[in-house]
Amino acid sequence: MRAVVLRRYGGPEELVAEEVPDPVAGPGQVLVRVAVAGVTFVETQVRADRGPRRAELPAVLGNGVAGTVLGVGEGVDPALTGTLVVTTLGGQGGYAELAVARAADVIPVPEGLSPEHAVALLADGRTALGLARAAAPAPGEWVLVEAAGGGVGSLLVQLASAAGARVVAAAGSAVKRELAASLGAELTVDYTRPGWAGEVRAATGGLDLVFDGVGGDIGAAAQGLLKDGGRISVYGMAGGPMTTPDPRVKAVAWPDTDLRELSRAALAEAAAGRLRPVIGAVVPLESAASAHAAIEARTVVGKTLLVP
Repeated sequence: MRAVVLRRYGGPEELVAEEVPDPVAGPGQVLVRVAVAGVTFVETQVRADRGPRRAELPAVLGNGVAGTVLGVGEGVDPALTGTLVVTTLGGQGGYAELAVARAADVIPVPEGLSPEHAVALLADGRTALGLARAAAPAPGEWVLVEAAGGGVGSLLVQLASAAGARVVAAAGSAVKRELAASLGAELTVDYTRPGWAGEVRAATGGLDLVFDGVGGDIGAAAQGLLKDGGRISVYGMAGGPMTTPDPRVKAVAWPDTDLRELSRAALAEAAAGRLRPVIGAVVPLESAASAHAAIEARTVVGKTLLVP
């Protein structure tokens, strides 16, 4: 099969498509013909060896895929063969034509939902839904969503807006801010410009909730906009060190919820038309390097996908 292999840490150019042996489903596993694979910012960090985890090289990156079950291993119901599914792969193996997943991780794609939308929601959907459930944005509250044009951010804008909150969307490009406004944001700001925090304070008088997926100086500035007793949900560090919650605000903890349940719920919301994943780029498997470069350059709006 064709797969994108990382043989040494470095820039996007280290991702090279080549022929590798086909994987085989073992006990408790299924073999999936990949129709589409998701690409995440974390994977760009892993590739460069500056991420939250290390890949054992050589590695095939990619955690989320959708496709058809070609076969099953021992102990798995053979009736699953032929089913269109979406699944996590435990951290790697997705940038390929074939992938092996634990049968326990496989979720049938709901009727009416495309494989592309299913993959876009698998990780980002459960993340956004879990964050929103834990932070519980309420009607009339001012809620800031950082990286509002990204996969998780664009979903958080929708979820907070649907809850009746007044959403401030922070993003670094006009296209991303326009997207956030179309998804329900009442106010948009360019957080790459000096003085953006002052704009938010002047418009809101102070925030009730911050979804911080950026960290660094932006996360710190966003936290400073919170009213005393306001809530901060810290879930990423795309722009610097993870934000340390200040004692005067409340840190929101991740909910005690099964990830599969969150993924199923996000897929169901999308199938019902209540949640829309934003797909910014769909590129061939061989273009994984350019996909990583675009994500790192912050030029992609929404989710980036690979198609074998």
